[in-house]
Amino acid sequence: MRIRYIVSYDISDDKRLRRVHRTMKGYGDPLQYSVFRCDLSASERILMIEALSKIINHREDQVMLIDIGPADGRGRWSIETLGRATDTDRADRIAVIV
Repeated sequence: MRIRYIVSYDISDDKRLRRVHRTMKGYGDPLQYSVFRCDLSASERILMIEALSKIINHREDQVMLIDIGPADGRGRWSIETLGRATDTDRADRIAVIV
């Protein structure tokens, strides 16, 4: 089962910030620059955490994962926007993680 997560990060160094952003593009869709929507299996979640843990400075940076529910259930409809809508529910997007 895939779970939908909101992943947000606050990275204090520009080089690490760019690396985290590039890494996150492989796991989800950007909603804003430092906020991603990710539909992950349990193993993909672990891989993402391992990849991010190798990049961030654990004393200075913060990555927050928020579980909003199953990607095919409540999690699919848990994000509400005001103003410009997100363009991330397109069916033609897929992520391949190796």
